[in-house]
Order: sequence, then C-alpha cells, then structure tokens
Amino acid sequence: MNSSEPVAVPARLAAAPAAPRRRRSLAPLEPVGARARWLLGLGFFVLFVAVWAFFTLGGFVSPTFLASPVTMVKEGVLLFTEYNFIHDIGMTVWRVFGGFVLATIVAVPLGIAMGTWKGVEAFFEPFVSFCRYLPASAFIPLLILWAGIGEAQKLLVIFIGSVFQITLMVAVTVGGARRDLVEAAYTLGAKSRGIVARVLIPGAAPGIAETLRLVLGWAWTYVIVAELIGSSSGIGHMITDSQALLNTGQIIFGIIVIGVIGLVSDFAFKALNRRMFAWAAL
Repeated sequence: MNSSEPVAVPARLAAAPAAPRRRRSLAPLEPVGARARWLLGLGFFVLFVAVWAFFTLGGFVSPTFLASPVTMVKEGVLLFTEYNFIHDIGMTVWRVFGGFVLATIVAVPLGIAMGTWKGVEAFFEPFVSFCRYLPASAFIPLLILWAGIGEAQKLLVIFIGSVFQITLMVAVTVGGARRDLVEAAYTLGAKSRGIVARVLIPGAAPGIAETLRLVLGWAWTYVIVAELIGSSSGIGHMITDSQALLNTGQIIFGIIVIGVIGLVSDFAFKALNRRMFAWAAL
C-alpha cells in the first residue's frame, strides 16, 4: 500500500458527533449559570434570616441586643409611617452621590494625567499615596471647624474618602495600556494628543468605570460616619438616635436599607458598564 494514498475512514466513525464536555460542579473556575447564581445568592439570604430568626425568636438572644426579623420589619414600617424615614434616605443618597461626583470630577482627569505622563505621576503620586492612607473620619473635627455641621462638611468627608482612591486606581489603569497599541498609533502618524484621546482613554474606559463602581461602595461607609456626628437627618442620624434608645430593630433596618440601596446602585452600575463597554468582554 502506498503511504501517499489517503486512508479511508469508516462513515460510521466520521459521522460520530463529538461527545459533549461534562460540566463538573465545584470544579475550580467552572462557570455557574445565571439561574444557579441567582438561586445560590438568594439561598444564602434565606439561610441567614432563618438562623437569625431561630436565635432571636427562640429566646437565645435578648431583644435588647438583637431584635428579631419580625420586630425589625415592624420598626421599619414605623420609621416610614411615623418618622418620615424616606426623607432620611433621600438625604443620605444625595450626600453619597454629591460627594462621589465631586471626587470623580477631580480624580479621573488627574488619574489620566498621572497614568499618561510619568512626570505628572512623579509629582503627584507621593502625596496622593500618602493621603490615601488617611482615614476620612479623621478629618471630621477639622471639617466641622472649617465648614460647620451642614451639608458641605458631609460632602467633603465623602470627597476626601473617595478622591485619592479613584486617582491612584485610574492612574494604574491608564498606565497599564498595551504598548503595542501605542506604537501602532505612532506608526500610523498619531500625535501625542491623539494617543491620549484615541488609544489610552478608550482602552482604559472600562477599567475606569469599574473603579468608579468599586469606590462608590466605599463612599457609603464614609457618609454614615459623617452622619453619626453633628447631623439632624440621614440614615446615620437615625441609627445614632436608635442606639440611644436601645432600639436594635431600627438600627438593623437602617443597616439593611443601606445594603439594599448599595446593591441596587451596584447592579445599575454593572448594567450600565456592560451596555457602554460591551466590546470589552469580547
């Protein structure tokens, strides 16, 4: 038989379909379907509430230290019907997004400049890194002296807590641009301004959006700290008043409201990022 002649393959073997790959549950890096992800996430919340109800309704924990889920819901209804809690929620949301937007306006251009030009980075990076480790709550006494106990003080707390984090994270994202894309743009005749506008910023845009989503979550921790001191409205103010009255039901309800609002804003940010930068997942 001549070795150059093609070898005949039986039609039965040639037409046999490839066996589908068996999915292994709990395997490292194995993806989870959308339905399973939702069920698993919801399942943890159900389990958490069940354990909470078991210890509180079963009498294992004093209501003074931890209210039951039923008591928490009753206190939440009372907050909305008797104490105008919707106003507190609106004030807190306004403070979070107000301070966060101010920080974004300052931090994103500065971070882009630091990531693009190494001289700018060498000038600003030591100071920004130094400030990044300073807790925003440490500035509250000074901010009260400078801006009083009004809205400016609370916005500045969120601004200080967010601006340095965003700046460094944006600088790292922009500075990590692919060098081959930059060189290709230069080869095609692009100038420095075109490199920034057509290569660096579009390439870093998905990472910048993800940075803003993460830091927005941190901003919620700063606003509660700001509202715990010298505030007459907001969720943090309500929590402080409830703590003085030993009303753990209202305290827990306020904490849950913060988590729900944060979760909704996080999902909205994710959906917006997927819509604006769908090409980044390709």
